[in-house]
Amino acid sequence: MKTKNKKIAIGIGVFVLTITAALAAIPLFFKDQIKAKIQQTINESVDAKVSFADADLSLFKNFPQATVAIEKLVVINKAPFEGDTLVAFDELNLEMSVSELWKNSKEPMTLKAISVKNGLANILFNKDGKGNFDIAKKETTPEDNKEESKPFSMNIQNYSVENFKFKYYDERSKIKLVMSELNHEGTGNFGTQKLDLDTHSTTKLSLDMDKMNYMKNVAITLDAVLGIDLEKNKYTFKDNKVKINELPLEFNGFLQLLENGQEYDLSFKTPTSSFKNFLGLVPAQYAGDLNSVKTTGDFAVNGKVKGTLTDTTVPKFNIAIASNNASFQYPDLPKSVQNIIIDTKIINETGLINDTYVDLNKLSFKIDQDVFNAKANIRNAMTNALVNAELKGIINLGNFTKAYPVKLDQPLSGILKADVVTKFDMQSVEKSQYENIQNSGNITLTGFNYAGPEMAKPVKIKQAAVAFNNSQIRLNNLDMITGNSDIKVTGTLDNFYGFMFRNQILKGNFNLNSNNFLVADFMAPTPEAKSGSGSGSSSGSESKTATKKEAVKIPAFLDCTIAAKANTVVYDNLTLKAVSGKMIIRDEAVTLQNLMTNIFDGQIGVNGMVSTKGNTPKFNMALDLSKVDIAKSFTQLDMLRSIAPIAGAITGRLNSTIKLNGNLDAVEMTPDLKTITGDLLGQLLSSTVNAKNSQMLTALGSQVKFLDVSKINLNDIKAAVSFKDGKVVVKPFKVKYQDINAEIGGAHGFDQSMNYNIKMDVPAKYLGAEANKLLAKLTPAEASKIESVPITALMTGNFKNPKVSTDMKQATSNLVMQVAKLQKEKYLGKGTDALSNILSGGKPKDTSKTSDPKKDAVKNTANQVLNGLFGKKKNP
Repeated sequence: MKTKNKKIAIGIGVFVLTITAALAAIPLFFKDQIKAKIQQTINESVDAKVSFADADLSLFKNFPQATVAIEKLVVINKAPFEGDTLVAFDELNLEMSVSELWKNSKEPMTLKAISVKNGLANILFNKDGKGNFDIAKKETTPEDNKEESKPFSMNIQNYSVENFKFKYYDERSKIKLVMSELNHEGTGNFGTQKLDLDTHSTTKLSLDMDKMNYMKNVAITLDAVLGIDLEKNKYTFKDNKVKINELPLEFNGFLQLLENGQEYDLSFKTPTSSFKNFLGLVPAQYAGDLNSVKTTGDFAVNGKVKGTLTDTTVPKFNIAIASNNASFQYPDLPKSVQNIIIDTKIINETGLINDTYVDLNKLSFKIDQDVFNAKANIRNAMTNALVNAELKGIINLGNFTKAYPVKLDQPLSGILKADVVTKFDMQSVEKSQYENIQNSGNITLTGFNYAGPEMAKPVKIKQAAVAFNNSQIRLNNLDMITGNSDIKVTGTLDNFYGFMFRNQILKGNFNLNSNNFLVADFMAPTPEAKSGSGSGSSSGSESKTATKKEAVKIPAFLDCTIAAKANTVVYDNLTLKAVSGKMIIRDEAVTLQNLMTNIFDGQIGVNGMVSTKGNTPKFNMALDLSKVDIAKSFTQLDMLRSIAPIAGAITGRLNSTIKLNGNLDAVEMTPDLKTITGDLLGQLLSSTVNAKNSQMLTALGSQVKFLDVSKINLNDIKAAVSFKDGKVVVKPFKVKYQDINAEIGGAHGFDQSMNYNIKMDVPAKYLGAEANKLLAKLTPAEASKIESVPITALMTGNFKNPKVSTDMKQATSNLVMQVAKLQKEKYLGKGTDALSNILSGGKPKDTSKTSDPKKDAVKNTANQVLNGLFGKKKNP
């Protein structure tokens, strides 16, 4: 018996393994058939560029159903939407009965479920009203000869969409709708003509109309049973619950797809009238715990939509949002908001989209004794919106955090007073037709204090006063302090509405005055790198843990002029006094005009431009230095120190003009020395040399003994310098040292390497004792005929380790030849014997050899002089 049971168990096991192996092997045999059917459907049905990475079949995923999985499917439009993505998703699953796999290629496969993961649908309408979703191939076969081809037929029982993004844009109406993070699932029998579809949906909704944002990432939840009539293309709301953020709504009615549009007959309302419904509109992260908040009064939303949506009409609708004498208070906050009145209507009574209007008849609330009121209406919103609005009231900003759970790092303070009336239309805003814009009133802010991560230091606004008129918004006064900086600003904004509503350039003119202006007070501190583990070593990735600084960008939306004056401006290690000038911000660039400042005991004028347009910031500057201290300016400014490192050894003053341009570091906004091109013209005033501060001058003095570099006269020296490709070229200029004339020229690199020539005309007396002894044999008249000896000093290496070489020996040889020439001319006239006797010390002439008396005289004289200069001295 045991043996028999064992055999049965073995038989069952073998059967199960055989079935399992068969189920695993079947997809391998049918994979190509599935892919062929998908490709067949695409080729026969779609006029678009379609691709998919793979298609696979599984019998285990939803057993006993078979699942076809299509991966990385993308549908790209052809003209007139060439290149636009219509649909894309990571995964599409088609579920069907296993028996469907055994049908031949001409029989349709019946689908029972569809699911999509991580997808995108992008619906577009162009100016002609054509949609990019119309990609179905047009029938070209005559009706009587056409064979029906249906690779797939629908008998879907359920479907789902996970993490989908739906985008809609109509170029005609400028309506943009985005549903992100869409998750949707539905259950129903699509095999029948009439069914109830049970759905559950969540998404985040954003809506823009003609560049104006009405909703941004508003959380939507919908649980609904839809009655679907496939024959009539009619969808009826039966049982539904909708939440906009936390505001509940209920829908009734239907929508029906027609041949030329859609028919709507819908109504919706809030199921309760509690004012807590209004707080539910606020995103949860800002609303706090709504269960504990105490409210009074009501809040209601009621709407009706009825009519046909076509290319030329919209359904008529009437949406009312109302609240009367409501209030709320959070239990852990000391203040309450009272006397809340909301009366808003959005209406279209004709079915023409241009006749839609919005009436905010009243918005009012009170905190303590401060009352704020607003009202507005918008007409003609779709084509040329007409806006009429009024604001009036007082708001104590400090009460916001006391009445509403706003999370701020630092509490606000200050009193805002407003009394403003404005009336304008969007076309006048776009065309800057200020005569059609009617503004009046004032806004003031006093005692405002704010500290936040985007500010380097806390901001204190003593007073800000803004006045509105038809053409401008005038800043009558802005008096503020941040850190140790004080600022007072007045000025005008000329295109505020265009900037706010049409993303146009913000234009303005301002006057700025400051007693102390510290640039560091306006620059956020650099985040510090995270410390290591303390082991003394770190990986490459750990060394990059410091927060990456962002590139500095001059705002593209600004077009303004600022005339500035400041008694003191502190930038890094520089203190500027009596600063004045004009700054123009335009086209992502800052232009400086006639900027003047007292610095380095002199004055500097600046004209130029800095631009952050493009990937690499650039600058182009002209500097005018007047009587500045040389040592201070050329040691404290890195760029000047790189141009003239030797200037640190010079005391005195400088007049100079410098023109230069190049690239800037995108983060630090400091010059990239390798890219600088320009020139410098300079004149030294009352200048002296301190050789101890320059290895270069010290080395020169040690090689040229007769030169005391500390006594070099640099007064009124003029020099011309050019720089390009990382090199500084100094045009030869003349210097006088006592009775020595010199010419200096050459070049050095920003890497401190150098190659300079000093050409000197040196009087013979500076060539040492032997040279002077030789000259003593000459008469004054003869000595006056001795020319200055040219000597060249070559300086190479770098400024910290210079190498100096001279041609002193060659110069001395030149001196010898001059003396020999004079001696020849002196004694040649007295005869050969006299010259010979003098040179031979009175010894008899050797007549045994034949020689040329003139040549021998010059030769012997030269040898005598050279022996005297460079030979060993004889003992007396």
